[in-house]
Amino acid sequence: MKSVQDQFAEVLSTYSGASMSTAPDGTLLVIVPGVIVPPGWSRQSTEVRFTIPAGYPYAVPDCFWTDGDLRLATGQIPQNAQPGQVTPAQSDPSLLWFSWHITANTWNPAASDLMTYVKVIRNRFEVAQ
Repeated sequence: MKSVQDQFAEVLSTYSGASMSTAPDGTLLVIVPGVIVPPGWSRQSTEVRFTIPAGYPYAVPDCFWTDGDLRLATGQIPQNAQPGQVTPAQSDPSLLWFSWHITANTWNPAASDLMTYVKVIRNRFEVAQ
């Protein structure tokens, strides 16, 4: 299994402005700018944030945040999303929180990595709901 730093290097090679830092609670916060959002959304791209939990990769990344003004093209807040939801790792109340969880058959601690989770997030955007 590649180290978290090597996995992040892959994210950085796809999203040149990405960053990873240690959050106050000891988890890692990954920020990925310029994630393309398909038609059906209010924006063409958004910044995505997610945390890497202690115990990763056995502890699976869970939920993510986007720019606070991301909405469906109709102006509605997306399904399973809520503004103002913060955690110790992500304390900006202006962001939009997505309660989006990986299913057991999507994550394999021996093979899945940070790009796997970025793809899970991108797949969430494929259906504008």
